[in-house]
Formats: sequence, C-alpha cells, structure tokens
Amino acid sequence: MADGNKFFPAPRLILAALVAGVLAGAVAVYVSESGSGNNAPAQVAVGDSKDDAACVAKADRAKTIAAAATGQVAALLPADPPQSLKGLAFNDPDGKPMTLADHAGKTVLLNLWATWCAPCRAEMPALDALQKEMGSDAFEVVAVNVDAGDDTKPKKFIEETGVEALGYYRDSTMALFNDLKTRGLALGLPVTMLIDGEGCLIAHMNGPAEWSGPDAKRLVETALGGAD
Repeated sequence: MADGNKFFPAPRLILAALVAGVLAGAVAVYVSESGSGNNAPAQVAVGDSKDDAACVAKADRAKTIAAAATGQVAALLPADPPQSLKGLAFNDPDGKPMTLADHAGKTVLLNLWATWCAPCRAEMPALDALQKEMGSDAFEVVAVNVDAGDDTKPKKFIEETGVEALGYYRDSTMALFNDLKTRGLALGLPVTMLIDGEGCLIAHMNGPAEWSGPDAKRLVETALGGAD
C-alpha cells in the first residue's frame, strides 16, 4: 500500500508541476495542497437524454457521497448536477474499443493520466493500491492513459511505478479528455471521477490525491453503501 507521506510529505505542501503535451497544444500548471488537487468548476454541462435525466435525480445522493470526501480527498466535488457518462469511450486492456457502459453495475473511479504528467506519476501507486485492496465485482479503479503514439512509454511508466492491479486502459486520440473538457470536468491531468453503477457522474476532481489512504477508502465505502 502506498504511503501518503511519500507523495505528499507535508500537510500544507504545494506541489506544482508544469505539464506540457503536444496533444491539444496544452500547457498547464497543477497545484496540490493538503494532498489533494485543484477543483474543477462545480457546474457541468448536461444533455437532455433519458440517461441524463435519470442521473440528475441523484443530486442529493451525489452531495451525500461527496460529503464523505474529507482529508486527503477533500478536493472531490459533488456533480452539480449528476450526468450520464455511459458513452465515454476508450480501449480495454485487450486493446478493444469499449465504453463506460460496459462497466454497468459497477461503481468506477475513473482516472485519466499521461506519462508526461508529474502528479500522475505521484498518485499512480496509490490508485494501484486502492484497486488492489478494494477492487471487486462492485468497484474498480479504471485508470485510462491518454498518451499519443504506441504503448511503449505508457507500459514503461506502469513498470517504473510498480503498478500491478490496475488494468491497462487507453485512449491515444485525446477524444476522451476533450469530451470531459467540453463537459467542464477536465482542466488538465490527472482528472478523477466517481461514477455509479448506472454510469452517472457522482463526484469529480482535478489534480492528484492520496487514493490509498483511509479517507479514500471511506469515500469508496460510502459510495458502495448506496450503490444502485
């Protein structure tokens, strides 16, 4: 299990990483305080589909679950309002196209990362530890790499960070990140979303967090306790 102090050594430490990527021509600065990342805007765009309407009805549940996000995961915000993310597309560990709908019935902690993202490297062992301890038929950490090009760099990154439990999900097109950016959910990387078994966004955050600590586990337990 990752030690929170290893990656976020001081309670008020500000971790800033200048992350550059030719993808989308973006350059961003990521700041972490108290072990958690900067917040995305609370308001997000929602469509008018039946799936979105069903998710909007979960606003109170989203607030209840997000209220359990304290301490090292306190930057997690409730979806305002919840929306359907069932259509988010990426490749599965076998390299085959899939969508989030393929995880129906399972609560998902969806994380987007890249090899050129310094905070991603810091939190990856913690995400791996969370999956190793709490992964089940009811819950999975789905960490999606968004590097362009082939698998060489991402697989080397996984090896270097000691990842063992996480599946190798991929989107080399940047379409997934851009979709979330359009929805107002992604400012940069890493970005993490808590999604329920019906594909509804419950909570989200931008920036790294200590996902293997007791605060994260309590959050997941709360989400599973009210799972549909």
